[in-house]
Amino acid sequence: MTFYRTTRLMLSGVAFLSLAGSAFALDGQDLLKKINAAYTLQGGTLAAEGVDVDGTTVTLKNASFKPNSGEAMPIGEITLTGVEEDEDGGYYIEEAAFPDIDTTNDGATLTATELSLGGISIPADPKGEGLDSMLLYESAHTGPIKVVKDGAEVFSLGGSDVNLTLREDESGFDFDGAFKSLKADLTKASDPQSKEAIEKLALQHINGDITMKGAWDLAPGTIDVSEFAFDFTNVGKLNLAFKISGYTMPFVKSLQEAAKQAEANANKEEAQQALGLSMLGLLQQLSFEGAQIRFDDASITKRALDYAGSQQNMSGKQMADSLKAMTPIMLAQLNIPELQNAISAAVNTFLDDPKSLTVSAAPAKPVPFPMIMGAAMGAPNTLPQVLGVKVSAND
Repeated sequence: MTFYRTTRLMLSGVAFLSLAGSAFALDGQDLLKKINAAYTLQGGTLAAEGVDVDGTTVTLKNASFKPNSGEAMPIGEITLTGVEEDEDGGYYIEEAAFPDIDTTNDGATLTATELSLGGISIPADPKGEGLDSMLLYESAHTGPIKVVKDGAEVFSLGGSDVNLTLREDESGFDFDGAFKSLKADLTKASDPQSKEAIEKLALQHINGDITMKGAWDLAPGTIDVSEFAFDFTNVGKLNLAFKISGYTMPFVKSLQEAAKQAEANANKEEAQQALGLSMLGLLQQLSFEGAQIRFDDASITKRALDYAGSQQNMSGKQMADSLKAMTPIMLAQLNIPELQNAISAAVNTFLDDPKSLTVSAAPAKPVPFPMIMGAAMGAPNTLPQVLGVKVSAND
C-alpha cells in the first residue's frame, strides 16, 4: 500500500513538472515572428524552414534572409542561445551564432568564420516610440574573413568587433568598432596604368586597421562620431569625425515609415520620388554641430608627389612647388578670401614637410541643414563662414 501511494505521488510529480515545463516553454515561432516584425522596418525578413526549441536554445533550420527589395539569401542554421521572454512579450537573446560562409562567385571564394551577435533585444511592439520598440544588439563579432582568387589571397580581415552600450540612465548609447588586420593584395591589377601607379606608390600590399568610436544622446538626438579612422602602414591615417543633432527616436521612426511606404509602392519610380521628398522633409529636423577631417601622413605623400611629378617630367619637389603656386590661383575663383590665406599657408606647410593636414568645421551654434542647403545653392562662398571652417597643417 505504501509502495502504491509513493509511486502515485512520483507519477503525479512528473506530470506536474511536464505541465509546468510546457507552460513556460519558449515559443520559437512567436520569437521569429517578433524578430521579423522589428526587422522588416529595418530592411528585410528572416525565414526558417523549421524552429527547434531546447530549453533556452532556439535553432532556426535552413534560415534565409530576404531584403525588402531583392532576392532571398540562404544562411543555414542559426543558433540562438540564452533566450528569455520578457514580461511585456519581447525577447532577449544572449547570443546568435551564424554558420561559417564559404561561397564562390566569378572565380573568387569568400570565407568568413565566427559570425555572431550578442545581447539582442527583440521588441514586443516595434511600432512604439521608446527604446523598447527597437531591435538592438550589444555586440557583433566576426573571425577571419578571406577572399581567394586564382589560388591567391587578394583580401583578408583578421576579425572585427562592434559594441553598442546603453547607458545606465538610458539617456543614450556609446559605441565603438574595430576591423583589425585588413590586408589587400593589389599586385593582380590588370590595367597597365593602374599597375604602374600601384608600384610607384608602393601599394602592392596594403595592411591596416579601421576603427570607430562615438555616442548617441537620445533626447536631443545628438550623434557624435569622434573617430572613424583608416590607419594603414606606410600610407597614413585618415580620421573622419562629425556631430549632428535632431536624430531622435521619432526621427528614426519616421525614416523607417518612409522606407516602408516606398517599398510598398509597386511603382518604383514614384516610390523613389516620394522617398526623396520624405527625406528632404526629414532633413529639416537635423542640425550640423561640427566635423573634422584629419590626415596624418606615413610616407604616402612623398611617393604621390614623386609619381605625379614623373608624369609631368619633373621631380617630386618641383611638383610640390607647382602645387603651392597653383593653390592661391585656384582658391581665388571660389571667392573665399577669409579662408584662402589659411588654406594656402596650410598647403605650403604640409607639402614642405608632410606630417598632418586638418580641415575642421565648428560653427558657433548648431546650423540647421536647410540653412546649409540654402547657402550651398544661393551663395556657396558663404559656407565656410556659416560652418566655421578652418584649415591647418602639422599641428
